[in-house]
Amino acid sequence: MEITWLGHSCFKIKGKSGTIITDPFDSTSGYKLGKLTADIVTLSHNHPGHNYAAGIGGDPKVITGPGEYDIAGIFVYGVRTFHDIEKGKQRGNNTSYLIEIDDVKVCHLGDLGHVPSAAQIDEISDADVLLIPVGGESTLDATTAVEVVNLISPDIVIPMHYQTESSRPELDALDKFLKEIGTKDVTPVPKLSVNKSLLPLEMDVVVMDYQR
Repeated sequence: MEITWLGHSCFKIKGKSGTIITDPFDSTSGYKLGKLTADIVTLSHNHPGHNYAAGIGGDPKVITGPGEYDIAGIFVYGVRTFHDIEKGKQRGNNTSYLIEIDDVKVCHLGDLGHVPSAAQIDEISDADVLLIPVGGESTLDATTAVEVVNLISPDIVIPMHYQTESSRPELDALDKFLKEIGTKDVTPVPKLSVNKSLLPLEMDVVVMDYQR
């Protein structure tokens, strides 16, 4: 299974039986989506920086909320979470997704804006790979993101939704999260191949470079 970061909260997750695109963005994000096709598109919430399913070709199945989905041999489990600390009263609902592909479980938290409850953590705590927002403002800040990482305890952590030279929303820089989690001298990678049998023995923070 191979993971590519396309910018913001958008990833391409490609397995043997199909491809998933998470939270595709429109031009307001500052990133360029390019020409993409997929079998599945997951949308965490209804915002232009996260819901541009129309930009993905291939007639994908679009998943927009909680539930269990089995598509093209890929299992997707959507968990209701919130975009803020007041159970959605400020910014609305958010869906976090646990995606099982090639025996690897990838959790995409979307625009999570709070520390999940014990019940919510229980639904996603067996994630091998965690895709987590760290840029603050409308999502988790660095300190809270580290708290969530420790609760979920994945093998691999990939930060997303932070300030880059392309992003238009004002977000915190990645350095805040890396300092908070105690990681130094990280070299961004363009792609990440993940094999269930070769997961790290200790949690690894992977910073990804996005396609320009």
